[in-house]
Amino acid sequence: MAGALELAGGDRAVLADLATAHVVASGHDLLSRREVPGLDLDAEATAAGIAARLTVRRAVRIANPVHVCFGVLEPAGVQRITLRVTLEEEASAAFLAHCFFPRAERVEHTMDATIEVAPGAEMRYCEGHYHGPHGGAVVRPKAVVRLGAGARYFSEFALTTGRVGRLAIDYRVAAAAEAVAELTARVFGHGTDEVLIREELVLAGRGARGLIKTRVALEGAASAEVVNVTEGGAEGARPRRAGAGGMPASRASFRTSARRIACAAGAAPARSSFPGATSAASSARTST
Repeated sequence: MAGALELAGGDRAVLADLATAHVVASGHDLLSRREVPGLDLDAEATAAGIAARLTVRRAVRIANPVHVCFGVLEPAGVQRITLRVTLEEEASAAFLAHCFFPRAERVEHTMDATIEVAPGAEMRYCEGHYHGPHGGAVVRPKAVVRLGAGARYFSEFALTTGRVGRLAIDYRVAAAAEAVAELTARVFGHGTDEVLIREELVLAGRGARGLIKTRVALEGAASAEVVNVTEGGAEGARPRRAGAGGMPASRASFRTSARRIACAAGAAPARSSFPGATSAASSARTST
């Protein structure tokens, strides 16, 4: 597993570092875990999958990134992850997630994450994937994120080395007053890879701000569908790319979305196509 971690861009030394928290699982086997002061980590392996709960206590700032390492090392296998992450008020932590399937021919990975970032807390989440050269991985990461007043959440998903296989991302973020959320995804598809990315950001509170950035590059017969949705309904809502004059009313709502269906030369999507790469991005903010 340490070797696979390095293949995915990580450093095996972090697993031996007593000052760095981690949880490591291969398939439904829980291999290693470590807590650090201020971080509570509960994890268990069952026949149904891996369940992990991580809580950063109130006003604690975790110095080193928390490493979350999941994968299937065999050519065939199933992994189901349930992840619950909570940052209490004024807490701060960064998480590095490494997901690797280096020999995947018939591998299925699903992750169901719930993330709670309390008022004034800040969380950074960077997720790197490596699915091997065969295109045999089916990966479905799903996350529901709730941000309290003044909370900050930054996430990045990257899969740019090796084949993708089939990827279906479904992230939903709700931001309270003065909260900030930024979602970034970068994926490079090859061969017959299929990419589906849906990210939704709801700016529910006054002064909430959000940004969604998605970059997808394709070659061969790879295909992608990207759906980015930003919604705001707080008083004085004003998207960054509002029409002429903006929305000066004391209370307004908006919904912006970016949707792209694309493929490289040789594929045949039903609605639209263009060679090379595709990208989609949307941003919005609410203010008083």
